[in-house]
Amino acid sequence: MGVNGMPPPSVSLLPRVGDRLSFLYAEHCVVHRDENALTLRNDQGVVHVPVTIMSVVLLGPGTTVTHQAMMLMGQSGTSMVWTGERGVRVYASGRSTARSNRMLKAQARKSSNRQERLAVARAMYAMRFPGEDVSGLTMQELRGREGARVRQIYRDNADRTGVEWARRDYRPDDFFDSDPINQALSAANTALYGVTHAALIGLGCSPGLGIVHDGHDLCFVYDVADLYKAETTIPVAFDTVAEDSSDVASAVRRRIRDVVFKEKILQKVVVDVQTLLGVPEESDDFLEADVVSLWDYQREKVSGGTNYSAES
Repeated sequence: MGVNGMPPPSVSLLPRVGDRLSFLYAEHCVVHRDENALTLRNDQGVVHVPVTIMSVVLLGPGTTVTHQAMMLMGQSGTSMVWTGERGVRVYASGRSTARSNRMLKAQARKSSNRQERLAVARAMYAMRFPGEDVSGLTMQELRGREGARVRQIYRDNADRTGVEWARRDYRPDDFFDSDPINQALSAANTALYGVTHAALIGLGCSPGLGIVHDGHDLCFVYDVADLYKAETTIPVAFDTVAEDSSDVASAVRRRIRDVVFKEKILQKVVVDVQTLLGVPEESDDFLEADVVSLWDYQREKVSGGTNYSAES
């Protein structure tokens, strides 16, 4: 049961990840729950948030979260990501609204087979740089091609906005030790990573089974987020710094939130990941109930919850 007699939201009635809003950022407040709404409280008052329409809640410095708030996150399939000056730190996430592991199995297969992994990597680069033939490139050649294109994107945005640009200087140990444009890029990327992480959780994917990136528990988040940086975080960061904002990080988050909604990034993540992994969209019946099957190499599917002693 929920709080004050309210039942938890039904999984079948929850918005799919592609239909949700982007993210909510909160800092220096207490995050609690009032029935099926999330509440944010500080000395200025209380704000109620309809959490089931959010994809992810980003918690900045100075936040305190109650057990009831985390319970609501889990029931709503909404990710909760702690973030701060040192970048994204994932502490917990709501249970995926997907009740099938088809996406996860496809992701595991493609990330563990060298040829399939290379094919997905090529497809990712083709999405980022349309019009280029990458069908025969090795990973080393793909990285070189990417480096040249990304450097050009940075230069183009610097020329467009008049912002001085030298190089990408990401300092996870000291956010404020870099120049304003690098601070803006780091803050923008943090927001995009949170949105991407929430979308992948909602699809039933593993954030850690990467294709291009490796060795980190958020590798697939970085893979997928890279698909959209040229149209989201990079221009937003340069635009924000060009306006000489007094609070770069806050201004960037607001702009990213608007761009994610305008460009339908959540919907793009869903479609693109399904395409990359070769898994068609699930039908609505996978939301209705938890169906657990047993593995059998001789039969396609064996029902769970049954005593098979007569077969032995």
